[in-house]
Amino acid sequence: MHIMEGFLPPAHALGWTAVSATFLAWGLRAMARDLRAYPQRRMLFGVAAAFAFLLSALKLPSVTGSCSHPTGVGLGALLFGPAAMVPVGFVVLLFQALLLAHGGLTTLGANVFSMAVVGPFAAYAVFRVAATLGLSRSIAVFAAACLGDLATYATTSLQLAWAFPDPVGGIGASLARFAGIFALTQVPIAISEGLLTVLVVNAIARFEGDELRAAPVFAHGTKEAA
Repeated sequence: MHIMEGFLPPAHALGWTAVSATFLAWGLRAMARDLRAYPQRRMLFGVAAAFAFLLSALKLPSVTGSCSHPTGVGLGALLFGPAAMVPVGFVVLLFQALLLAHGGLTTLGANVFSMAVVGPFAAYAVFRVAATLGLSRSIAVFAAACLGDLATYATTSLQLAWAFPDPVGGIGASLARFAGIFALTQVPIAISEGLLTVLVVNAIARFEGDELRAAPVFAHGTKEAA
């Protein structure tokens, strides 16, 4: 999913940077508000950031200019809400660009939008729908992490298709080609991420505390939370 340094046209790189900067400012305010209310959550924030950093660093070669890997942002979105994961994802992607040459600075805005904005918000929305339907927490968490991961890659496919439309079929044909290649590697990766996130959430659930009871994954109406 990490689009490599210099791959996007300058206008696209600047545009995604501007959009992501807006979400980042909002996310920073959300994170500060959350930590003021629950200062004991700092360690859990660190766990969510480390989870996202490690999983998203496990890259597999994919289409030109990008790669496939788990994202790890679904866990944080379910623990802290999607807005708080924007700055977490930004820091993860910035460190990976600087320390691992994974992604890049000119493509940081596009990568932040797909992994730190779309992924967490999609995961959170899927979890809320599953909770509304009264599904078990494990099923809701699996669906949220799995589909949040796939939403990230659908966004990256759209970003690449928009930047490099097919000479004959335009953006639609290019999107089908990018998404089709990503699907070969990303579907099994997304399923694996969903299962791993369920294991981590179940492990965290063993610890009681006010900060955990207020987390979205434990507060909203799955069968276990009811």
